[in-house]
Amino acid sequence: MSDPRVTIRKKLEQLNRRKKHGLKKLFGTPDRPRLMVYRSNKHIYAQLVDDTTSVTITGCSTNSPDLREKVAAMKGKLDEAKAVGMHIAALAKKNGIEQVAFDRNGRRYHGRVKALADGAREGGLQF
Repeated sequence: MSDPRVTIRKKLEQLNRRKKHGLKKLFGTPDRPRLMVYRSNKHIYAQLVDDTTSVTITGCSTNSPDLREKVAAMKGKLDEAKAVGMHIAALAKKNGIEQVAFDRNGRRYHGRVKALADGAREGGLQF
C-alpha cells in the first residue's frame, strides 16, 4: 500500500504545476483585472487582482459579512458559489469594471468554479 502522505503531496504538486502553467497567459490589468477563484472544502473565494501594481481591487467569499446570512439560508454549495459570483460582479460594477480575465487557479472548470463564473456573467461581467 502507498503512504497517503505521498499521494496528497503528489496531488498538491500537480495542482501547483497547473496554477503556474495557467498564470503564464493570464495577466490582470487595470482595465481588465484577473478574477481569481479559490475553492476550499467549505468556502469559495473570489478576488479581482490588478497584476501591474500587484493590488487586490476587491474580493468576497461565502464567509464575507455581506453574504454570510444569505448563504446560510441556501441549500447547496453550487448556489453559494453562484451568489458569490453575482456579488463579485456587483462589486466590480461599483468599481467601474466591465471585463475580467477568469483565473480558475488550476482547478477544472466545472462544479463550483463554473457556478461562480456563471453567476459573475449573470451579474454583468464579461470574460
